[in-house]
Amino acid sequence: MVKRTISALIALPLLFFVMFKGGDILYGSVLIVSLIGVWEYYHAFEQKEYKPLKKYGLLFITLFFTFFRLGLSMEYLMFLCFSAVFIGMAIVTFYKKLNIVDFAITVSGIVYVAFFFFYIVLIKKYDSNFFIWYVFILAWITDTSAYFAGVFFGKHKLIPEISPKKTVEGAVGGIIGATIVSVAYAYMFNPSFLYWSILLGIVGSVLSQIGDLIASGVKRYLGIKDYGNIMPGHGGVLDRFDSILITTPIVYYFMRIFLSCS
Repeated sequence: MVKRTISALIALPLLFFVMFKGGDILYGSVLIVSLIGVWEYYHAFEQKEYKPLKKYGLLFITLFFTFFRLGLSMEYLMFLCFSAVFIGMAIVTFYKKLNIVDFAITVSGIVYVAFFFFYIVLIKKYDSNFFIWYVFILAWITDTSAYFAGVFFGKHKLIPEISPKKTVEGAVGGIIGATIVSVAYAYMFNPSFLYWSILLGIVGSVLSQIGDLIASGVKRYLGIKDYGNIMPGHGGVLDRFDSILITTPIVYYFMRIFLSCS
């Protein structure tokens, strides 16, 4: 618990600084976190004797982020994706030590980790600060509320074969807590979003918990406890941000719909 608290005290000021600063600092931070997260994802699968194309995946992510930052059109980004898939499949076809499953893991790491994280950049592109904090509010309030609801009221196991400690009562508590805080946040900083905040709180919390279960399911399949140890007391990047990977795209699409209707 001490390590977990110290890590949080160090990480939170950095998070506030990066989010409020924006620009290249935000962009570079998202890229670095994405690269670390993808590396953890590939390394975890290596424990099961798979062979994801680690350097290949990290190179593609770096090029994609760089192309986007340079302002290149979607045609160039699509060409990059086409080239990456074609070359990757050619590699596993001619290099017999690899197979299509290794390449599939490589691609899933890019999409599940890097592309989902990339939505933070997209949110910041359209909004200064209001929506970007929704990503963290939904994930962390859901997690905290679910924990305490589970401790005090938990009786019925949710999905014990994946996450033995999670309960139905905890899941419901997570939804209620996230929705209340979502409404309070909108009421204080953007009242025009108030009614939307109810739906976002519910949907975001449900999907955040599903994201957490997905990460737990993958870890259980691979036989690991944590994806990494870069954050003492929290594990790796994917252990800390597994829910955020899911809430980020949800917030982005809610934001786009709201802005288009305003």
